Amino acid sequence: MRATDFAYLSTPTPLALAHRGGAAYGPNVGLENTLAAFRRAVDMGYRYLETDVHATRDGHVVAFHDSVLDRVSDVTGEVAGLALDAVRGARIGGTEPVPLLAELFEEFPDTFVNIDIKADGALGPTIREIQRHRATERVCIGSFSERRLRAARAALGPGVATAAGQVGTALLRFTPGVLSRLLHTPAPVLQVPALHRVRGRTVTLVTPGLVRRAHALGKHVHVWFHAWSREDAPEMHRLLDLGVDGIVTDHIDVLRDVLAERGHPLTPR
Repeated sequence: MRATDFAYLSTPTPLALAHRGGAAYGPNVGLENTLAAFRRAVDMGYRYLETDVHATRDGHVVAFHDSVLDRVSDVTGEVAGLALDAVRGARIGGTEPVPLLAELFEEFPDTFVNIDIKADGALGPTIREIQRHRATERVCIGSFSERRLRAARAALGPGVATAAGQVGTALLRFTPGVLSRLLHTPAPVLQVPALHRVRGRTVTLVTPGLVRRAHALGKHVHVWFHAWSREDAPEMHRLLDLGVDGIVTDHIDVLRDVLAERGHPLTPR
């Protein structure tokens, strides 16, 4: 199947994805992965949201990046080791609760959600939440674990979009012979960091050749950024000039302006 055969990927490109709701956008700083951040992104015109997920000790799926609450909230401990009440009692930035994945589906019914399953314990609960909300065609499942991706495809069926893991993407860049194998992968999206560090050196992964090969396979190329890499307007223009199909950004205001300059303005809510 080609990328455009999936409902999640059937809208005109380039796609703009709000990473954790747009973590570097001024009003969202310190409030990443909160409903407040996602609301600002949706109000700005974003229809694709990105979030990581973890499961609580009692099996509830929360939209949260880290395995521990300490970095951004006033509660300590691992999400997987705490009951939902304890996790929901945490306040991100001192004000905002940790959202449930269900709340993203329910509050933003007209959006698509890119979900990175960050832990084995979150796999089953995430699948059940997607099924409960009949959201199979609204999501793209990503993970650094190929095993989790295979399990998600098996459980959710051929209509769910999935993203090729980072290892497979790196092979596509460095080993042309692997293309014949990737022809048969069910993942319609390659989620690629703009730059990557391999054995102490920084490597540009997103090249004209990578985009050309991916498109020949009928796949999308969506680009994300490491915290240490450039994520400014010139870099976004460069990537879009290469023909990438989507950009996953913390700087949602910058991407909004770049797309407007290129004749692809977002539509504010």
